[in-house]
Amino acid sequence: MEEEQEIVSRVLGGNLDAFKLLVRRHERLVTAMIKRVVGNEEDAEDISQEVFIKVYKNLAQFKFESKLSTWIASIAYMAALYHVRRVSGKAALTLDIADFEHRTTENPENILVKKNASEYIQNQISKLPLPYRTVLTLYHLNELTYKEIEEITGMPEGTIKSYLFRARKLLKDKLRHYYK
Repeated sequence: MEEEQEIVSRVLGGNLDAFKLLVRRHERLVTAMIKRVVGNEEDAEDISQEVFIKVYKNLAQFKFESKLSTWIASIAYMAALYHVRRVSGKAALTLDIADFEHRTTENPENILVKKNASEYIQNQISKLPLPYRTVLTLYHLNELTYKEIEEITGMPEGTIKSYLFRARKLLKDKLRHYYK
């Protein structure tokens, strides 16, 4: 936390290198979160840039009542939601499972089966209602706590738990049909 305060202080003092450091530390979280909400990599990159402009302009208002990453993530989340509502009212949540795949010695048939399963899972997640997709992504993929998700989305903790439960149940039901 002291290091974050030092970086924020330096950014507020006009140190652009400190801002570059802040961006480097948080750009993966921001871009991944936005990409999963809007479903389009190009849009996610554009929105990410807008987010960091907002962060820079509003950094003086950050009071360290939460983690800096949580504050930045909440700005990213709101920007992504705004984009979704503005563009289409819908968003496809994508999970780039390939990012998590590592080189393997598995045979090609097993790799193909896993890839098809990953695509099916991605497709099913993209069909979940936006609040369910959002909570599922923040909790399982970004590994945020209920409290952090509450700070980012503004949803009460009970609602987050309920949406997460419903998202898991819907996904489980869909996967049950796939794996029969």
